[in-house]
Amino acid sequence: MEGLIKLYLEKAENELVLAESLFKISSDNFMKEKLEINFKETFYSAVISHSYYSIFYCARAYLLSKNVKLPEQGQHQATYYNFRKFVNQGVIDKELLEIYDEIIVKADTLLDLFEHEKLKRGHFVYKTTSQANIEPAKESLNNSGIFFKSINKIIRGLK
Repeated sequence: MEGLIKLYLEKAENELVLAESLFKISSDNFMKEKLEINFKETFYSAVISHSYYSIFYCARAYLLSKNVKLPEQGQHQATYYNFRKFVNQGVIDKELLEIYDEIIVKADTLLDLFEHEKLKRGHFVYKTTSQANIEPAKESLNNSGIFFKSINKIIRGLK
């Protein structure tokens, strides 16, 4: 079990590092030039998504550390609700749940947008500038960093 906990924490850290990197690339024209990316391109939606996955993997690691078994199907919902149980029992600081709630809303919104845009692909021009997601991306990145650090502290304390 400890190997799986470590694996999920490594995956969480990898997602966080990727989100930070995508944010830096999106915000820095010098980096874009070096990577041969059009200056207008940004990856703020991906920052939000990868920040969410960092939180998701942290929550899974925490639940594994508590010997909670999660189903193969519906992992995201099961992880969230099981994590929420520990918060409601007062085991985990409520601030962590608030962070998790906020990221889920953003991730779900992005998934809804993706599905909607996929259906309309070729028939619609997205009218929001690529910079529109910069503030939510900053917030998601910050929240995922807080979540990652907090869960790591909690899990280290359990050992």
